[in-house]
Amino acid sequence: MPIVQFAPFQALVQPDFWHALTNLKIDVLRLSDDALPIAASYTAGRAVKDRETGAEIVLGCNLVLGGDAFSDSPRAPQNAVLAKGEFKNFNTIEDFKNADKTTLFNHVSDEIWKSIVEDKSTASLTRFLLITFADLKKYKYFYWFAFPAFAAKPAWEIDRDWSSATEALGEETLSVVHARLHGSLLPFFLIRTKGGKTEIASVEEYDSFFEGIPPDQRTVGFVDPSAQPSNPGWPLRNLLAYLLVHHPETAKGVRILCWRDVEPLAPGSQGAWKSRFGVLKQGAGEGASTATANTKPAAVGWEKNVHGKLGPRVADLAPMMDPARLANQAVDLNLKLMRWRILPALDLEKVANTRCLLLGAGTLGCYVARTLMGWGVRTITFVDSARVSFSNPVRQPLFDFEDCLNGGKPKAACAAERLKKIFPGVNATGHSLSIPMPGHPIPPASVEQAKKDVATLEALFDTHDAIFLLMDSRESRWLPTVLGAAKGKLVLNAALGFDTFLVMRHGARTPDAKGQRLGCYYCNDIVAPTDSLTDRTLDQMCTVTRPGLAPIAASTAVELLVSMLQHPEGIHAPAPPPQTNNSDATSAGTEGILGLVPHQLRGFLAQFRNVPIVGPAYSKCTGCSETVLKAYEKDGFDMLLRAFNETEFLPSLTGLDKLYEEAQAAIENDDLVDAEEDDF
Repeated sequence: MPIVQFAPFQALVQPDFWHALTNLKIDVLRLSDDALPIAASYTAGRAVKDRETGAEIVLGCNLVLGGDAFSDSPRAPQNAVLAKGEFKNFNTIEDFKNADKTTLFNHVSDEIWKSIVEDKSTASLTRFLLITFADLKKYKYFYWFAFPAFAAKPAWEIDRDWSSATEALGEETLSVVHARLHGSLLPFFLIRTKGGKTEIASVEEYDSFFEGIPPDQRTVGFVDPSAQPSNPGWPLRNLLAYLLVHHPETAKGVRILCWRDVEPLAPGSQGAWKSRFGVLKQGAGEGASTATANTKPAAVGWEKNVHGKLGPRVADLAPMMDPARLANQAVDLNLKLMRWRILPALDLEKVANTRCLLLGAGTLGCYVARTLMGWGVRTITFVDSARVSFSNPVRQPLFDFEDCLNGGKPKAACAAERLKKIFPGVNATGHSLSIPMPGHPIPPASVEQAKKDVATLEALFDTHDAIFLLMDSRESRWLPTVLGAAKGKLVLNAALGFDTFLVMRHGARTPDAKGQRLGCYYCNDIVAPTDSLTDRTLDQMCTVTRPGLAPIAASTAVELLVSMLQHPEGIHAPAPPPQTNNSDATSAGTEGILGLVPHQLRGFLAQFRNVPIVGPAYSKCTGCSETVLKAYEKDGFDMLLRAFNETEFLPSLTGLDKLYEEAQAAIENDDLVDAEEDDF
């Protein structure tokens, strides 16, 4: 006869159990590793049909743990039975790995055996063990289940094979069993038919219930969590051990009903009974009297992991429980919804992966950073040498009153820290750094420090993709303009007047297919940048603007960057032609998926209007001309130092000095014709 093969339990842990464990660990257990009672449940095995093939798919033999596992008065769900166990949580992963698992397992199996032998009860036949380690920083849970079951020697064998319960007991008997168990589900039960009447009782009533009933009419049933046709569930192992101890005659043959029909029956479905029936006998051989001698047999039951080996499992709930992860998903929700209907082609990953360097952490810098975060940008770096002053927080949203105390916090670092508080998933850093400027000579004693500052700035340019020039003075933008052009970066400029603003993108170093190149911030000037900060009054030293102007300009600069990123030509995106009375700014071939990508936008708040402007690159520009860029690439810091210290260096280098001389000579020679002498 074939040996009975049992389907082992498979733990099915619901997410709310880990939430309950987290609360228990933090609020109750703390550093305690005392064992606690725990409860789970199981129901009859189920199978589903594949919709395509019609084949039956057997589901696992599951023991389910939910959020009420630690309840003082646990209750099983409808059509399920309760299983109680022992829970032990360890404080460190080392304690979990090095725990004496044999002792823990034997302790639970001893309790089961004691319940069988001394208490003559079936209440502990499905007792289990769960050991865990909860890494609450990472929301990772290491766990291992054991379902102790006694191994019979010799093994149980089945006469013929498992068959349908309908064939053995009849539909009428099964209907009575179903009606009785549906009201109060017993995990283990007895069935007899006496005087044409089918009756049910608990296994503990075996002697009195089966008195006068022939052995071939006695049936022992159990709620079977297995749905496999030839493999009964794990609870049967300990039920058979119980029968051998108290009713050793069952070794010669016992009728077993694997009850799998706990769900309410649909009308007219009595012919579709799922329960299985078999007659089991203990095979002949050495050790047949072991259980009857009340000697505890060996037990097995550690659950295998996902790799099919004996070992713990890991539940990583960080994506569901860590607020930072939740925030990471939530902040992108609005952007992802854009792709549902409005902009399916929007490349959000390209925006998110763009590393942005903000030169200036003042009013413009704060608003630019917030708008970048709104677009999902994950890397934002600030550069600023100032500290937060009492006039800043009302205009600069990344600072508050506390940041102004004790001389003020460094702006760059403070702004970066505030971004992390707004959204922990952002990679924000701040650098307190002074940017050397033309017209501001560097004393010999400070040359080495200036050289270090320039090297730091060059390194920051190398590790970022888009550069925002958000400083207060004209000359402070010169070095970043040179570096951006030389390194091929996306450079965005924003500058404020009282009620006007300029937002522009610097053109690429290489011309487009038409041989044209857009200009930079300095291309419209015929004078080199000089000192504009010395000898200024208070209103000139402060950025005096209408309060609403900075957020408008900052948001416009970010939107210009994103439009450029989404345009197929990127930094080479063509600017729309200037507006005329007979045309608008739209031109075929200039739009990206977000619309136009203008070169410059001049905003006039007094008229509430913006004017797009196109400015070509200037061959004698002090910021982006090839003459300047090649001199920087050849001589490096030495060239920059001359630009900082020598007022005439840049005009001489670019040829602007000769342009001045020619203009002056023309004036002196009276080459300019008076308009009054026209013949018209």
